[in-house]
Amino acid sequence: MALDPAEQHLRHVEKDVLIPKIMREKAKERCSEQVQDFTKCCKESGILMVVKCRKENSALKECLTAYYNDPAFYEECKMEYLKEREEFRKTGIPTKKRLQKLPTSM
Repeated sequence: MALDPAEQHLRHVEKDVLIPKIMREKAKERCSEQVQDFTKCCKESGILMVVKCRKENSALKECLTAYYNDPAFYEECKMEYLKEREEFRKTGIPTKKRLQKLPTSM
């Protein structure tokens, strides 16, 4: 039984693991300023980061949570996942390998 590349049904692992993974990656990119602030604070504070970086940690959590709870963002990530899955089913090549540069000379 061949899989239809354009089929839209999602398995549990796709809904609960793979799409949330894309969401985390994209949310980190979109919250890059807060990620940088928190990282800088942690590096400067050392062991005391738990106490000293609460403000930066809260700002980062707030930014990430806003994306995690946004239904439109979920749909955007779901469509991105479905597009990647459809391409994989057509070519048999994962996105990561397809995006790697091929050697120009041997």
